[in-house]
Amino acid sequence: MGIKSFQGARKQQKNANAPAALKVKDYMTTQLITFNADQSIQEVVEALIKYKISGGPVVNERHELVGIISEGDCLKQLSESRYYNMPLEHDNVEKRMVKDVETIDGNMDVFDAANKFLQSKRRRFPIVENGKLVGQISQKDILKAALNLKGENWNSTTKSSS
Repeated sequence: MGIKSFQGARKQQKNANAPAALKVKDYMTTQLITFNADQSIQEVVEALIKYKISGGPVVNERHELVGIISEGDCLKQLSESRYYNMPLEHDNVEKRMVKDVETIDGNMDVFDAANKFLQSKRRRFPIVENGKLVGQISQKDILKAALNLKGENWNSTTKSSS
């Protein structure tokens, strides 16, 4: 004899209770510390320490993303300035920033963004809309999104009912 269910027949529901997809724009940071290309590396280092951040976007006067500057970029400059006995003031962000910046779409699912982080080995991705910097998502932001799921099934946002 087979197992009988005392709850009666269950109807297949079409994701009625499935949570809405978690989007990058819902977890991105919008209050950013930004830098401009003319700033000195010393100013950047002071800001990184003061705000306890590891890097930030570089924008122009129209708030368009033109690069990213990180602790590593600053360390490289510090090392070279010591080696060549050059003062820090002689170098600026434009000379040290990464100009070819990879961005992601604010409408991307956070789990797809997590995969992108794993593939790229980056710590942050800027989000640009209509040419303007609107936010940034970090690995920590993705972890916060995952915590919000708590007991939910990780695949519940990607599975579809037949």
